[in-house]
Amino acid sequence: MKFALINPAWSFEGSTYFGCHDPHYPLELLFACDKIREGGHEPLLVDAQLEKLSPDAVRETLDSFQPDFVVIPTAPSYLFWRCPPPELRVPQQWFAALTGKWVKVAIGPHASATPAATLRKLKCDVALRGEPDETIVQLADRPWSDIDGCSWRDDQGEHISPTLGVTDMKNVRGLQFDNYNVEAHTHRHHVFFGEGKGAELEFARGCPWNCSFCNKTLFRNKFRERDVDEVLSEVDRLVARGVNYIYWIDEIFGVGKNVRRLLEELRHRPVSIGLQTRIDLWTEESLDLLGEAHCISMECGIESITDEGRDELNKGCRISTERLTELLIYARTKIPWVQANLILTDHDNRDLIRRWQENLKEHGVWVSDPVPMFPYPGTPEYIKLFGIPDDRAWERAHHHYTEQFKDKGFSDIQEQHPTPIEDLECTF
Repeated sequence: MKFALINPAWSFEGSTYFGCHDPHYPLELLFACDKIREGGHEPLLVDAQLEKLSPDAVRETLDSFQPDFVVIPTAPSYLFWRCPPPELRVPQQWFAALTGKWVKVAIGPHASATPAATLRKLKCDVALRGEPDETIVQLADRPWSDIDGCSWRDDQGEHISPTLGVTDMKNVRGLQFDNYNVEAHTHRHHVFFGEGKGAELEFARGCPWNCSFCNKTLFRNKFRERDVDEVLSEVDRLVARGVNYIYWIDEIFGVGKNVRRLLEELRHRPVSIGLQTRIDLWTEESLDLLGEAHCISMECGIESITDEGRDELNKGCRISTERLTELLIYARTKIPWVQANLILTDHDNRDLIRRWQENLKEHGVWVSDPVPMFPYPGTPEYIKLFGIPDDRAWERAHHHYTEQFKDKGFSDIQEQHPTPIEDLECTF
């Protein structure tokens, strides 16, 4: 059977979305393509964001390809599943423009948290909950009721799965990239100096911590490493095609038994790296190795400068703010860009935050202004506030967020006057 996997051309006008707007490798679609091939079926990957394609242009491709399934994610790449646009405006528009005889399949954080609402809003046939790398291909030859996370609607009504797709990362082989325009991808994620050719890869998925704000409960939850040799094969293929910077999309780069081996190998390759992590995972010695592995961008989730604030967020941090500060300053002596991210909590005094920011900035560490926390449906924070997500979970979270911060102000990387989610989802 034929599968068309489409990354739409994303836009974020009026959204509370605070992620990056540039194109990123749609790794979930690339992994799924390989599984479709392994299953004896035919995949087609279309990255409309990278290629700047309109729905009409993609429609022509589909009319020629005649797929049995059309798959569209509800967030712009795995990197942003954990902080997606709350609204479904873009996938709504693309599903509406790409009608046909094919089965329409939604994947992503919305399909995972609110599958029934996603089916209705997108007018699609299937919503896959959880990680879709291995489950998309199963739509071709398994009863849908036997597929983990598969929810669908038919003449008999809606069939909502209580389960989630969880990928066996040891079975995720190295991507070949023969179906992707590597050369067109110039964005270097989270690098603010120089030039080059960037890419995104994944070494490990999930995180052993359960921070209250983190949107990983329904996907990318359990910590799993990939085979180091398979990942290195991806690095080498990308380097051979001109890539000189790789951003690791891992939730928490630096955990696990094999990260040291990966870094040792990267020392000998002509490629720089960027990542997001917790600074309390590192020591001066391991930061030395990270610098030797050509790390040029390190984004660290500090969240709060008080023990009480970190405890409220369930960070599980066992070291003091003073030690966190020491490690950040040391990291900056090895890595050109080190960033500390903060979340707005009631335990942090703005004057103390400002002094902490100024101290770190004097040592070359960039510190974010505290970001308002969005209670994504499925997170511990959402459940504490509202209970288990229902069909109006995204609307409820959006209303709470915009009401809470309309006077306090949003972050400097967000729309300052976001549009109501109901209006965003009724634009066609």
